Amino acid sequence: MSETNLYMPPVAPPAAADGDFIADGRAVDAGRSWEWIADGFALFKKQPGTWILMLIVLLVCWVLMGLVPIIGGLADLLLMQVFVGGVMLGCRALDSGGELEIGHVFAGFKQNTSNLMVLGLLALVAWVVVVIPTILIIGGGSFLAMMRGDAAAIGALGLTFVLGMLVMLALSVPVYMALWFAPSLIVFNEMAPVAAMKMSFIACLKNIIPFLLYGVIMLALSFIAAIPLGLGFLVLVPVIVASVYTAYRDIFFPG
Repeated sequence: MSETNLYMPPVAPPAAADGDFIADGRAVDAGRSWEWIADGFALFKKQPGTWILMLIVLLVCWVLMGLVPIIGGLADLLLMQVFVGGVMLGCRALDSGGELEIGHVFAGFKQNTSNLMVLGLLALVAWVVVVIPTILIIGGGSFLAMMRGDAAAIGALGLTFVLGMLVMLALSVPVYMALWFAPSLIVFNEMAPVAAMKMSFIACLKNIIPFLLYGVIMLALSFIAAIPLGLGFLVLVPVIVASVYTAYRDIFFPG
């Protein structure tokens, strides 16, 4: 493999050229959620070593950026969508009979980079919106507990913590829905970031039952992956990433 291929693999043409793209996606049966996972695992099995190396490269990049105070953490959030877009391109290459390369981790820096970075910025703003009310609720409860200092206040602190987590969960779900397919829609269909987020949200909303089942299955698989010292996540994380691509392919194109 040449040095050029290592860092910047050839970029596949937009997926819209492969068939009739369905704007806003189509509703599919709940059982398709397992098919997304199974198809994702099938992509993983084609080149498991490359998948694991890609995961390690991503982790190293995030750790190194995270070492820089404040700026590093922001860079992680801003560039995450760029990395995801690149990996989606790798999924499509593998699905089309090509090869997955380590360089696909960085392919998002070659195609639609500005839109992916804007998506990262929008994602950062969205997560700030999610976190602020959580901090206010838990922080307010902590302040009242310190001011009163009695058993009732300490009990109320526990309730405010639970409430804060529930609010965070409720606000996180629409953010995940808006971001789930957005990188794929940007790199494959040349969509603008806001339009991609809107379409991703609508597609997820149409398939709320399959995604609920998908979440339950992934939760169960996460418990299993954690048993052997967490080593199972070396398989599960790539399968999750690949399943995002297989779900995109299933929902936005005719079956």
